[in-house]
Amino acid sequence: MQRPGPFSTLYGRVLAPLPGRAGGAASGGGGNSWGVTGSHVQLPGRAQFGAGSASTAGGDANSVCPAPSTMSKAEEAKKLAGRAAVENHVRNNQVLGIGSGSTIVHAVQRIAERVKQENLNLVCIPTSFQARQLILQYGLTLSDLDRHPEIDLAIDGADEVDADLNLIKGGGGCLTQEKIVAGYASRFIVIADFRKDSKNLGDQWHKGIPIEVIPMAYVPVSRAVTQKFGGVIELRMAVNKAICFW
Repeated sequence: MQRPGPFSTLYGRVLAPLPGRAGGAASGGGGNSWGVTGSHVQLPGRAQFGAGSASTAGGDANSVCPAPSTMSKAEEAKKLAGRAAVENHVRNNQVLGIGSGSTIVHAVQRIAERVKQENLNLVCIPTSFQARQLILQYGLTLSDLDRHPEIDLAIDGADEVDADLNLIKGGGGCLTQEKIVAGYASRFIVIADFRKDSKNLGDQWHKGIPIEVIPMAYVPVSRAVTQKFGGVIELRMAVNKAICFW
């Protein structure tokens, strides 16, 4: 997924490294540059150094990092990324696009906490049924593009992110709605854990490129893709949704 023209500069990401490894989580940067001013995240169990500052585990009351827990390293990294995105980019009186997937759950949890703690006025537009249910579950204000056609900030996950912030998205079957919401957002922040970080697309994600089509177009789109690019088209069936992988 690559945004054309001037919008390409609006891409950002929050990638959380493996817990226990030195380095904070950075947003808006490329490659593996973790320490960015305003984006420092303290990781459990190790001293962490951001741009011009340092902190030790357990010593920073304002850290967005959760306390060490029994959750898996991957799940802990998801939580770091989701919370860092909300801390660094969500502001009062914004219209937010809420993405889909497991990492976005942690972002929505933190949004709900900040709404309660800071009395923020936020409106949330979902990219999927799952996102809609999350918004309602956490008592956030639900809206849509009919009522709010301009989005200040969209936060979403990705299946893979390369060094130039190109993405593979759509493995969860919500690609079309995710692209629509991202396309109408002034800023688009991608959150992902360390497993999604790649130098080149395809290094980590081996399930093919998701292509979402309406049912009546499945056969002609499949033929067009194979004729132009080769490869094999597989129709992935799931509960209440279908998605093509190429």
